[in-house]
Amino acid sequence: MKTPWMKITALGAAGLLVLSACSPGATEDTAEDDAAGGGGGGGSVTVGIKYDQPGLGFREGNNPPTGFDVDVAKAVLAEMGYQEDQIEWVESPTPQRENMLENGQVDMIFATYSITDERDERVDFAGPYFMAGQDILVRTDENDIKGPEDLNGRNLCSVTGSTPAQNVRDMYADEVELVEQDGYSECLTFLQSGQVDAVTTDDIILAGLAASDEYAGEFKVVGSPFTEEPYGVGLPEGDVETCEQVNEAIQKLQDDGTIDELLAANTEGVDYEANAELNDNIELVTCGE
Repeated sequence: MKTPWMKITALGAAGLLVLSACSPGATEDTAEDDAAGGGGGGGSVTVGIKYDQPGLGFREGNNPPTGFDVDVAKAVLAEMGYQEDQIEWVESPTPQRENMLENGQVDMIFATYSITDERDERVDFAGPYFMAGQDILVRTDENDIKGPEDLNGRNLCSVTGSTPAQNVRDMYADEVELVEQDGYSECLTFLQSGQVDAVTTDDIILAGLAASDEYAGEFKVVGSPFTEEPYGVGLPEGDVETCEQVNEAIQKLQDDGTIDELLAANTEGVDYEANAELNDNIELVTCGE
């Protein structure tokens, strides 16, 4: 079991040259490939993302996918030498992510994929590239709800089969009224109409939903996260070389501010700031442990 959030030691130049030959989907590089700038070796990489989370991973039909996870994936892969036309995007629903990595359907997954001990038994992780936390979304004119303990006697929207709203009831507000819907878009419709007082899940998911054009300026994230959710890059078990490459790319993108810029671009129009305490100086997993 690897220990999450321990910073890896920077690879030497020779190590990077070795890793470039081991990246997912890579073929034997030739001098001509390198000269042409094709760091992916002319091969492709298959990346699992969400298709149904606006602001994070969203895709309609054959349109290019959009969102924070998608942009981070493109930036990481660019650092690894891949061009965008070498990336094949595949939908990776939450219940199928481990199976897709184990079965070789994807090379890696960027999909609000929290690093947990249970998942680590089946797959490996690089990162995390972002630290989310469960939070609360309310209407912009709501000033009385500042945390989960303020939800007693309020209506809180919950997605059927999910755990965040139940966590609020169990740990913070046993008199909260849970209203179940099939998805978070339905929860936002209820929040917009006043049928519920709040919606809860990971803060970045709430921000991404609220940033969509149809809800611009209507909602705000309370900004008091009460869990820690490290979003990592899912990889097949034992793929140490790719894990180290991904970590090197993530560290660079964190250090130069790229990840902050991508986050801001994908949450524009909603009152949201990532929790600085969680996201400043994120420590990366140690690959292979």
